[in-house]
Amino acid sequence: MKQSRKILLITSEFPPQPGGIGNHAFHLAKSFQENGIQVQVITDQRSGEGEEEKQFDQLQSFKILRIKRRRLILVSYLHRIQKAFQLVKQQDVVLLSGKFSIWVGGLLSLFIQKEYVAVLHGSEVLLPSSLQRRFTQFCLRRFSKIVAVSQYTKSLVAHLKLNQLKVIPNGFDISSFKSTPKNHLLLPLQLVTVGNVTPRKGQHNIIKALPLILEKHPQLTYHIVGIPTTQSELQQLAKSLGVEKHLVFYGRVTEEEKLKILKQSTLFMMLSEHTRKGDVEGFGIAILEANALGVPGIGAKGCGIEDAIDNYASGVLVDAKNAREVVQAIDEILEDYALYSERALKWTQNFTWDKIIRQYLEFLS
Repeated sequence: MKQSRKILLITSEFPPQPGGIGNHAFHLAKSFQENGIQVQVITDQRSGEGEEEKQFDQLQSFKILRIKRRRLILVSYLHRIQKAFQLVKQQDVVLLSGKFSIWVGGLLSLFIQKEYVAVLHGSEVLLPSSLQRRFTQFCLRRFSKIVAVSQYTKSLVAHLKLNQLKVIPNGFDISSFKSTPKNHLLLPLQLVTVGNVTPRKGQHNIIKALPLILEKHPQLTYHIVGIPTTQSELQQLAKSLGVEKHLVFYGRVTEEEKLKILKQSTLFMMLSEHTRKGDVEGFGIAILEANALGVPGIGAKGCGIEDAIDNYASGVLVDAKNAREVVQAIDEILEDYALYSERALKWTQNFTWDKIIRQYLEFLS
């Protein structure tokens, strides 16, 4: 890619609000800008008056245009489309991340000829509505290039036989996570999941496995970090299984608080699953964040987590619904914890943003 080129990044999520798609979009924008490419971002304003976003945006080296989310969400969508049409003519590349962003790109491509590139995380292509799925497929076929964040995500669109489709995994900024391997196992067992408390993230699967895990580790604690979307449902589930005293809910936390919780954890757990609404785990960057602190991970098969875990090296992949497999994975890691911790830390070096952005620059050149 020529260094003078301009990129318009349209994304459904963006910091300082939490979310994996937003975190990915932010580091893309930051890394492109650091490589001499001018970046402009169109995204949502999700806090009430937008002060949190304003403070964040002022610290960035690239321009960010926020569209305020209205009660009637259609108004927000139309505003985003309008701004995209106003800005797209000045750009060389239009990068689209998130379901609605892909739809905006599809509309833009009908009227303005540019290089359109979509980043697929997974949930964009498993929508419950057949009309939405067909329109998404129509949009993807119009784009110049497609990036899938995992082999699993790529498999979801294999039937479309898209040209210029490349897997580039999610990256993460490792600077906050500088650590050394954990040379010894601290007990009692501390399990942790970081992510929005929703069915996709699979916290309920871990709670369902707790009675069996507690037979071997009666003093364990399960730490649940993230926006408490379905916290009450999980508390009721835990109470019905008699394991409620082993759970700690934190809600949304600061980056510093998250790191503190991860550092004191034994194992990172992400037993994600598909939802009826088509929500899927496209990658699982939180697993790598834990790995970077020497914390091995246990993750679900059959989703993008398979690309985020080096099986039987940085962690173990399991059937999310099989409690016995989960217990066996815990035993496997605890038996050689220091080695798993060392290999987890080494594994993260494959996903630093300096390596990931080089793949994007090469693909877009």
